[in-house]
Amino acid sequence: MRLKTLILHRLFISLIISTAFLPVAFGQLYEWRGPGRTGIYNETGLLNKWPEGGPALLWEATGMGDGYSSATVTGDAVYLTGRKDSSDVLIALTPEGKTKWETIYGKAWLENHTGSRCTPTYYNGNLFVISGSGDIVCVGSDGKIKWSKNHYKLYDSKPIMFGISESPLIVDNIVIASPGGKKASMVAFNTNDGKVVWESEPINQEPQYMNPKLIEYAGKKMIVSVMGTDIFAVDAKDGKIIWKVNYAGVNAATGRVMKNHAITPLFKDGYILIANGYNWVALKLKLSPDGNSVETVWENRNFDPQLGGVILVGNNIYGSTHMSKPADEWACVDWITGKTLWSTKWYSRGSMISADGMLYLYEEKSGHVALVNPDPSKLDIVSEFQITKGAGPFWAHPVISNGKLYIRHGDVLMVYNVKK
Repeated sequence: MRLKTLILHRLFISLIISTAFLPVAFGQLYEWRGPGRTGIYNETGLLNKWPEGGPALLWEATGMGDGYSSATVTGDAVYLTGRKDSSDVLIALTPEGKTKWETIYGKAWLENHTGSRCTPTYYNGNLFVISGSGDIVCVGSDGKIKWSKNHYKLYDSKPIMFGISESPLIVDNIVIASPGGKKASMVAFNTNDGKVVWESEPINQEPQYMNPKLIEYAGKKMIVSVMGTDIFAVDAKDGKIIWKVNYAGVNAATGRVMKNHAITPLFKDGYILIANGYNWVALKLKLSPDGNSVETVWENRNFDPQLGGVILVGNNIYGSTHMSKPADEWACVDWITGKTLWSTKWYSRGSMISADGMLYLYEEKSGHVALVNPDPSKLDIVSEFQITKGAGPFWAHPVISNGKLYIRHGDVLMVYNVKK
């Protein structure tokens, strides 16, 4: 018996050792804006200053298709979506930038700004994407489609002005999509076979360009998003709406309002930040102890990030403004008080991520990239360079993985060494 136990123990240890170094382990999740959709990448040992002209270019891949989506980087591949002709295509690259496969997964959005929007979500060896026509699709790591559902047709929804821009959210073994409209605000599909697990009641609001946020609080897993005029939270277990806030009412909007919500919420210690471009007010909400309601902590009417995301570093929020005064600037807001600490012009607004205690800015009109020391008193740019390849707006968010900075511009993906 002791010999059998010893053999089993050694087999167990061998299994742990043999699987610990697999490039992609079961249960790993890679998604939009990194771990928890925070925009903060868990990297260390990165350069705190770049050489003149920017960090060294390791490789570039062309022919990625027209797109504004970001790269999804796993241990053994780089995944990217792009539009080619009238189709949305999922592309897999090797870590060195060679194409492994391409798969058409749906019809692209062709009305305006025709590039792909969806950043692939990787979970348990599969990729989950949403096409410009509303197909939510599961693609295996071999490039073969496992299942596909057009949730916009299923729930009688339709894209709004700038098309569908959602990157699927994974919660345990379900994948979330947000068709909106009169039949369901959110829908959960089984990741294995695409069967519907639950449907959230409709709030009769238009879908948005949001990538919802998963929050764990008070023993609940809740999904927070914005749809039309409402901020709302859904119970990830059964899809029931937990609470709702009339965002337009708080905004005191009059007349026609651009309801183009695209900023993934921030969350910390029971508090949620909701922000949006087009001069909408930024709100900090406090969850009740049981998580069943929220109350407003502060409002900031001069911080309206449009597309580029926001970062919470310590007790400071960093992002860029859109139409609020001063418009089209980079800004820092106090997380505790909601006060704008500074607002500074640097080319134009854009996207922002963080890693190893530094900020990475990618402005959207001329493609300048900056390495910034987070400072609540000023915009402290340490190094910068300019992206000159590719075409179209610079809307893709940067990604950092294993000491490499991934920047997409149109049909070109560039990878830089930012490791010390």
